[in-house]
Amino acid sequence: MRFVLFYESTESFNYFTDEIAKELAKRGHDTFILDLLNPSRTSHSMEELMSFCERKVDAVVCFNRAGIHNDTFINLWDMMDACTLHILMDHPLRLHPTMERHTRKYIQFCPDEEHVAYVKKYFPNVEHIEFLAHAGTPDDKSPIPYIDKKYDIVFSATYYVPESMLPELEALFPKDSPMYNIFMQIEKDLTSHTEKSLIQSVLGILDANNMPLSDNAVKTIMRNMTPIDWMVRMYYRGKAVQVLIKAGLDVHVLGRGWENHPCAGADNLHILSGRINLADTFDYMRDARINLNVMPWFKEGTHDRIFNTMLRHSICLTDSSTWLDRYYEDGKDIVLYDLKQLDKLPEIAGYWLNHPTEAQTLIENACEKTARNYTWVNCVDSMLESLERCYGIH
Repeated sequence: MRFVLFYESTESFNYFTDEIAKELAKRGHDTFILDLLNPSRTSHSMEELMSFCERKVDAVVCFNRAGIHNDTFINLWDMMDACTLHILMDHPLRLHPTMERHTRKYIQFCPDEEHVAYVKKYFPNVEHIEFLAHAGTPDDKSPIPYIDKKYDIVFSATYYVPESMLPELEALFPKDSPMYNIFMQIEKDLTSHTEKSLIQSVLGILDANNMPLSDNAVKTIMRNMTPIDWMVRMYYRGKAVQVLIKAGLDVHVLGRGWENHPCAGADNLHILSGRINLADTFDYMRDARINLNVMPWFKEGTHDRIFNTMLRHSICLTDSSTWLDRYYEDGKDIVLYDLKQLDKLPEIAGYWLNHPTEAQTLIENACEKTARNYTWVNCVDSMLESLERCYGIH
């Protein structure tokens, strides 16, 4: 088969695109990657795309709507009778327009099972909506023995002061207006009730305020939830790191913004790098006994940080989801903590730091399971199976 993929502004998505393209090529499929940021460049150009499209394109693979973001591309793929394999890396709330207007042949993948239910309820025009777990990249280097690793705890994630998201909300709704206050109630509800998903909180707050619960009303609220989503994520990223630092544990962080964390300047908070490419984080992951994860409020989903940690022979220390509870086992191949009980996080981390034999066993269990089930090989398997099942393309 013949596939078109895309480079765009999000570096990690470009990395994922390369991994999928490599796996498709291994299976004998033809691929072309268009650079949407620089379509006139020597390689990956629009001119080369037009040449590639002189023969039929069977499918296009895109992350977060890149490549189906305007009518020109949608019409092109429809003209070629190509199917879009659309992989979401965030909550669908960020992609409402694409779910309203997309190619004729269209399969959408979500990394959270509740996101699938959300799309089915509010966007019934999306005929094919499926769950697709994130994927990790198998390590190409020898594992480092647990006791020889350089870092105790590494966290690879961006950090923003939660309140820095408020101007974005204020640009949508005047401060202290009724709608602004609704969003702030949602933010308080989510930070206080960590078991709730975004949609559960929105529905609850609208009901408590006797506001309409029509599908259009809910979709309007959800479409503007991005600042609140980020605030809640950042609140708990910051809290998780803070409790570890105050307990005296050494934490090394990778990513933008950590100089703004309340514990910045503490002797045991080590800022390794600011902006860093995804592939460059792997060496740090490999050399860490524990990699911390805070889920991006996916209450029934996955995250690539989990799988890449396990494939680098490191302990994944994460809050859970119903999906993780189903496919991994706390203390056997993953280490879980509860956002409601962050005071216990240092004790949990300390146990595994001080029990290297048990830690090494857990690491091997996790790596074996993940290598078997959650790599780009598995991702491409799922995509191709869906392509054949939904449209008979093979």
